[in-house]
Amino acid sequence: MEEADDLKPGGRKELNRNPRRDSSRLSSVATAIHLLKTFTEEDTELGISELAKRLNVAKSTVHRLAGTLLEENLLQQNPENGRYSLGVGLFSLGSLVRSRLDVTSESKTILNELRDATQENTRLAVLERDRVVFLHDFESPQTLRLRSRTGQLKPAFCTAEGHCLLSGLRDDEFESFLAMPRTARTERSVTDEDELRARIRKAKRHGYAVEDEECDEGTRCIAAPIYNGEGRIVAAVGIAGPRVRIRKNMFPKLGPQAIEAAQQISERLGYIRRQPIYV
Repeated sequence: MEEADDLKPGGRKELNRNPRRDSSRLSSVATAIHLLKTFTEEDTELGISELAKRLNVAKSTVHRLAGTLLEENLLQQNPENGRYSLGVGLFSLGSLVRSRLDVTSESKTILNELRDATQENTRLAVLERDRVVFLHDFESPQTLRLRSRTGQLKPAFCTAEGHCLLSGLRDDEFESFLAMPRTARTERSVTDEDELRARIRKAKRHGYAVEDEECDEGTRCIAAPIYNGEGRIVAAVGIAGPRVRIRKNMFPKLGPQAIEAAQQISERLGYIRRQPIYV
């Protein structure tokens, strides 16, 4: 169904209000990408003239794009000769991709073992802005179980995995998250800022987070954070199942199981094990 805002009088859909402007923006993005891809192992440093020649664009265009990429640390400039090379910002982005690939591959066996031990769904989640995305979701072997949907997105503020991931954000990152809108999914969803802060602090103290029908009615989940070799939280392990089977009095047992699985994955990522604190 077409959105009303996209329709002109008479029912015709307006596909592009300013084709020239949008085309220019897309062209600049494409040129910037091609500029970065021009660098190779043989050509690690290139000047404006050489870049302009290889890209077949004006020097002024290359100079403008290089300045922007320099500001974002995607390029760096040699102060002695003024030539450019790839910046550390690309290394950081690549590290994020590698970390995600590593945690996905290293967690499969452990998550399957956790599923066998708990007889519930076991999940691996990472943070995507204000949501969590499930990279793994292994279904419980029991007849009554949650439907497995690898790749699904859920709000971070009302999921156990999300609370674990939010607990690892820097202060400025967490404040940016809190500035985003939060819409309750169930009657139990916590949207109040102060209460959400308290839930995150509690997850830090216990070493695991609890979700009690706050995201989906009839569903409970216990999750623990996964750390990389630098000590940063990069993912979370979740144990999820129907409320009728995961009782509240089981939280103290499932919490340590989630922590143990998360720590095993963390160690494979280079993290040095620390004794968890239970409160």
